[in-house]
Order: sequence, then structure tokens, then C-alpha cells
Amino acid sequence: MALSNRPRTVSRYGSAAGTGTLAAFLLVAVGGSPMYVDWAQRGTDPTGAGGWFLRLLAWPSWRWHADEGVFATNLRAILLIVLAAALLYLLPGPQTDRVTSSGSQFLSGWGAYALAGGLSALLATLLGPHGSLFAAFQAASTGVTYGFFAGWIVGLASLGGRA
Repeated sequence: MALSNRPRTVSRYGSAAGTGTLAAFLLVAVGGSPMYVDWAQRGTDPTGAGGWFLRLLAWPSWRWHADEGVFATNLRAILLIVLAAALLYLLPGPQTDRVTSSGSQFLSGWGAYALAGGLSALLATLLGPHGSLFAAFQAASTGVTYGFFAGWIVGLASLGGRA
């Protein structure tokens, strides 16, 4: 038996849901960090497309200090990661079909993150202080916008993984 034909006991690639979840965690951990949020607010131009996108990446912000909105803000960031992981695991249908397609993996990851963004904003606003249904709907639209424009990163991370 040649050395290059050895059977592998451990897969070379992770699962599509696992790599997508890791990308979602990194987006929230880095993009939502207080340092990045502060830099995005001070160092980018909100009237340009690039500045708008960099500020949008700061949407799932989280904070260490305790003030009035810290519970809802941190809950939103945590729910975004948890819901993204759950939806990435629940939406592998196109990835396990007989004819697997990298396009379906990409779109499944992207869609899962967009849906997770909207659901996390909706739930965090409803469960947070002063939560109203109208405010939750407005927050959900912002979360879906974030998920749509940042979800392609999760979709790319989902590529190449096994279902």
C-alpha cells in the first residue's frame, strides 16, 4: 500500500455547519467587540458604502460594562451565534442531496445567517427592557439587513464542508 493511499480516520474538512458557526462566532466576537464598534463609529464615513458596511458589521455589539441596554445588546449577540448554529444544522437539506452543490451550501449558510440576524434581534428586543412589538419588528428589519450583508461570509465559510 502506498503512503499516499492510507485510509484516513479523521476527515480533512469540518462540517459545513461547524465552519459556518465558527465564522458567525468570529463575526460577532470581532465585529461586535467594543474596540471595533468604537473604531467604526469614529473612523468611518457613514455616507459612503464602505463606511456604512463597516458600521453594519458592528451591529451585533456586546459590552462588558453594565448600563441600561447591556442585557438586550448582549442577548442579541449570544442569540445570533446560537440561532446561526441551530439554523446551519437544521438547513443542510441541499447539502445532503445526491447532487451536492457548492451553490446550495453557500446559499444555505447565507440564508441561515440572515434569518438568525432577524430572529435574534426580534427575540432580544421582546425579552429586553421596554420591549414592544413595534420596536421588535424594527429591530428585526435591522437584523435581517445585517444578516443579508454579512451572511455571505458565513456562506463562504460553509463551502467545502461536509453536510
